[in-house]
Amino acid sequence: MDLQLKNKVALVTGSTAGIGYAIAKSLAAESVKVYVNGRTDERVKAAVDQIKKDTGNNDIYGLTGDMANKGDIDQIISKLPEVDILINNVAIFEPKAFKDITDEDWLKFYEVNVLSGVRFSRAYFDKMLQKNWGRIIFISSESAIQIPEEMIHYGMTKTAQVAIARGLAELTKGSHVTVNSILPGPTRSEGVGGFIDKLAAEKKLTAGEMEKEFFQSMRGTSIIQRFTSTDEIANLVTYIASPLSSATNGALLRADGGVIKSAF
Repeated sequence: MDLQLKNKVALVTGSTAGIGYAIAKSLAAESVKVYVNGRTDERVKAAVDQIKKDTGNNDIYGLTGDMANKGDIDQIISKLPEVDILINNVAIFEPKAFKDITDEDWLKFYEVNVLSGVRFSRAYFDKMLQKNWGRIIFISSESAIQIPEEMIHYGMTKTAQVAIARGLAELTKGSHVTVNSILPGPTRSEGVGGFIDKLAAEKKLTAGEMEKEFFQSMRGTSIIQRFTSTDEIANLVTYIASPLSSATNGALLRADGGVIKSAF
């Protein structure tokens, strides 16, 4: 299927690893001009070089910046004043008991997971409307609906992303600009892999045994009973980023492996 994405310009925040990297690579494979973002020059360069090698697309560029820093975001926007596709992917997470989550933790999570997407969307949204084409996609989480008791502050930010995306979609009426949210389920990314490996070591289990226990005890509603791959998330995102998804707007789209126990 031709996704009609050739020569589109995309920015994927937090894309040197995990879901963000898979999205950047998937878009690159569709001949999109992709801007990769990460916090260090070394990781950004490594991701850019690998995506070029794997896809044969040399139109891949890096933009270093910490999404917790408004100054870094402003600098990226000044270097890249216009995009066709904005993927608000960057996020941080940390399992932590509610009583131990400080004010600083709440503010940090909101700054990175929510305000980064707000800032980029604010910079690019009106230009998309002027061109009468654009895609803004927030990479939220099933945690937006089923708030995890082990990291309530993370769940809060994921819910906020869905609200922002739906609100922005309301402002696109009659245009060819769309704004949507994607809800991955538990995904085998760099951060999650480290989390599971740490739990496995603490419980003296293999990684495979720990994954099985995780889905039995912490995500028992999962239908697929495994972690999704980053590529499985990227496949959906790439379609939603394409002109072929023109009738999908203001939607909350699940790639959660059935964790959310609802048909609606």
